[in-house]
Amino acid sequence: MPPVREHESLVALNTMAVQARARYFVRIHSPDELKAALVWAQDRQLQTLVLGGGSNLIFAGDFDGLILHMAIPGRYWEQVGEDSAVLVLAAGENWHESVLYAARAGYRGIENLALIPGTAGAAPVQNIGAYGVELCDTLVSVTALDRRSMSIVELPACACDFAYRDSRFKREPGRYIILEIRLRLSRSTPLKLGYRDLQDYLGDAPTSSLTPLGVAEAVMAVRRRKLPDPGALPNAGSFFKNPVISDEQFAALRQKFPEVVSYPAPGGVKLAAAWLIDQAGWKGFRNARVGIHNRQALVLINHSAGSGRDVLELAAEVKQSVRQMFGVELEQEPGVVGD
Repeated sequence: MPPVREHESLVALNTMAVQARARYFVRIHSPDELKAALVWAQDRQLQTLVLGGGSNLIFAGDFDGLILHMAIPGRYWEQVGEDSAVLVLAAGENWHESVLYAARAGYRGIENLALIPGTAGAAPVQNIGAYGVELCDTLVSVTALDRRSMSIVELPACACDFAYRDSRFKREPGRYIILEIRLRLSRSTPLKLGYRDLQDYLGDAPTSSLTPLGVAEAVMAVRRRKLPDPGALPNAGSFFKNPVISDEQFAALRQKFPEVVSYPAPGGVKLAAAWLIDQAGWKGFRNARVGIHNRQALVLINHSAGSGRDVLELAAEVKQSVRQMFGVELEQEPGVVGD
């Protein structure tokens, strides 16, 4: 059993940098340590919370239980062939560093996901995505501890129920604790350069000359132009999902707002949440503690040591404003922990 710490500060373990404490805290380095920690918590009838990089949650208060900080290390290749290979990432591996590791090796598939904060173990939960690529595009399987049986299971991608910013792990919270993931990458799969921001940055560079590392570096440059570094300005990345509405609702909305930004989507039309928030007048807003980034309306920032409640109150105001103006309901991406 790894050492358990009491009343641990979590301010450095969430990218929004809100003040909160865990009644008990343990850092997990192996599946055996994880099982022992779960038994320890069960014996004391404590709630548990799995924590990775803390980039997709908001602490609304202290956590009166045991936090399991997943720090299982490991990164290696298997099933290496002439063109493809499977990259195995343990749950505690830094996601961005893993993207660069694959890109430097010449493998394609996840380079568009560079600079997304968090750990590899958290990536399938949210089915992270950016610039036309989602994790599910390359994911082969997830190895996890099933807490119902306390056994280690391997779930193929088809069993993970992936959707836009969604997965089985998100819909069954607490059941699975991800231990490692497997990604099939290729040296020849076409690079995905369809997003205008990427095209504008790359300019007239011939596609044939681009490498996965070059694309990753372009993605990093584009993201840094638009998104604040959590280390310099605390934030949780994109705070709201792009809402999907029916064709009928979109037709009515476009009559009233002809310039509405939209994209085709399964089952309807996807709206740009950033555009909705910007049009509602929130981009660049700040109160005494928290605000909205002045270059990206999807990003809530904690500029002056605001609390989790401060962040959530602002998010509620934004949602209400968009609802009143457009009749569209925004859904926030980060989960909420605490009172």
